[in-house]
Amino acid sequence: MSTLISLLGSVDPSTGRNHLIAFTLGLLVTFLCIRANTRLIRADVRWWFHGSIKPGGLHIHHMVVGIVAMVVSGLVIIAFNPTGFWGIAACIAFGGGVALTLDEFGLILHLEDVYWQDKGRVSVDAVIVTVAVAVLIIGGLQPFAVGGTVLARLSGWAITVVLAANMTMAALCFLKGKLWTGVLGCFVPVFALVGAIRLARPGSPWARRYRSNPVKLERAERRDQAEAAMVRAWKVWFFDLIAGKPHVPPVPPVPHLPHHTKASHRALGARHAGTSD
Repeated sequence: MSTLISLLGSVDPSTGRNHLIAFTLGLLVTFLCIRANTRLIRADVRWWFHGSIKPGGLHIHHMVVGIVAMVVSGLVIIAFNPTGFWGIAACIAFGGGVALTLDEFGLILHLEDVYWQDKGRVSVDAVIVTVAVAVLIIGGLQPFAVGGTVLARLSGWAITVVLAANMTMAALCFLKGKLWTGVLGCFVPVFALVGAIRLARPGSPWARRYRSNPVKLERAERRDQAEAAMVRAWKVWFFDLIAGKPHVPPVPPVPHLPHHTKASHRALGARHAGTSD
């Protein structure tokens, strides 16, 4: 146990920092490029190429390219541990592969093509969370860290209990639908504590426990509506800017009524009006 605690507390955040920066840049640049590409194809811009990769009629999603890029670059990083230029290049390639894969995370999650639907916007959430975690680590924060803090003075078992409590509270945040609070709680335990105490968001796995408590369910819905009203407009604007507006299903046309049918409806309405008088 003491060996595990010493390993958790002795992680040097500066090790591999340049590789993490390269990974983050590769992810961001690739994600922005692939989103620009799909939006240009969707807009049917004349000077941009059209269509998808379809060898033999088989549509290949760009997440397949991302998975191949992650496998190849990951094997290079693990097997050869490259440094200098090749280390940076491998990390950029890995970040690019992650971007191509997470850009279609909605397809992986729902097992259907929801790229231009509201459900597909979970892909943008996945990319933003990944970038946020990488930036926090680059900034020097460590998830569930004890080294260099007051906790490092505690015994091995006490540190284990504190870490387990922090992980449990962060997991509660995720179960309650508080994604960002859970992510921040992995680095700053106070956020995890607040998120674990507060009510769950309606529709989250934890909110199912409120079915037998209508009062708590009503409070959760009221609080969620108040918070959503503040952030929804900004979130929709930001997501539209990055990912494009979601596809709106077409409204079926109203059937055209023949002239004699319209006349009979008017006569029927007049008859009802006379009866009511």
